[in-house]
Parts: sequence; structure tokens; C-alpha cells
Amino acid sequence: MPWTDQRPINLRIVVERPVAGVLHSLQAKDESPLDPKSSRKGEPLVFDFQVRVGAGPKFFGDQVRREGPLRRFVYICVGQYAGDASSPWSRRMKIDIHDIGNDLLDRAADGGGVIETTVSGTDKDGTPACATVRPTRRRIVER
Repeated sequence: MPWTDQRPINLRIVVERPVAGVLHSLQAKDESPLDPKSSRKGEPLVFDFQVRVGAGPKFFGDQVRREGPLRRFVYICVGQYAGDASSPWSRRMKIDIHDIGNDLLDRAADGGGVIETTVSGTDKDGTPACATVRPTRRRIVER
């Protein structure tokens, strides 16, 4: 799909209740950690990035991963995957973006807002969340 048929969309992932002291990061295209940060007392971690969206919608960008013909997602790396070699955790949170509705995509493109997806950073057992993590909220926020 030509770049001219794609529009930029700003996304934000908010990791609520991350395990304190555990490093988290976006995963870059080359699988290296991008924008690593940790929470001192469990305060939310915020990751901002931009994707391109074409008809379908189809998602493109350095942080966009694909699985099959339709599924698109973003990884939040945890512990060793986020660059902390001393961490006991080597995990990734898979956050789907292919299911973002056209209404939110249009509002973000037209009004310049950010699509904010909030997820929980801690599993039921108290360890860092991993695998597919379902959003607890998705909304448009101002930049």
C-alpha cells in the first residue's frame, strides 16, 4: 500500500499497576528495547508512538507486529526483554491494535488526538503481565 494512502495516527499505551521496579519498554523493529522505564511504586507507565493506517484498516509502523492476515499488535517488553539483564522476568505483553474501531481512528486523524489504550501491568498472581493483555479502556485524549 503506497505511503500516500496511509495516515499517521498517534497511539499511547498506559500500563496501569506495573510491578514496581521492573523495567518495561516498547519493542523496536529490530526487537531491541525502545523507551525503557520502570515504576518506583506502581505508578502508571506511558508509551507514546505513531503508526500509519491504511484502508481496511491496515496498520504499519516500526512497533507494529503481525500475526496472520489480520492481527496487528504492539509488544511491551518486560524485564530482560526490556534491557534489564538482572531481572528474573523475560516477558512480553501483546497488545492488539487491529481491533481499534474506525470511529476512534477517524477522530484521531481528524482532530489530532491520541488513541490511548490502558492495560493492567500485573497478573492475578502478582507477577508482571504477559502474553495477550486485553485493554481495560480505549479512548481519545488530547495531545
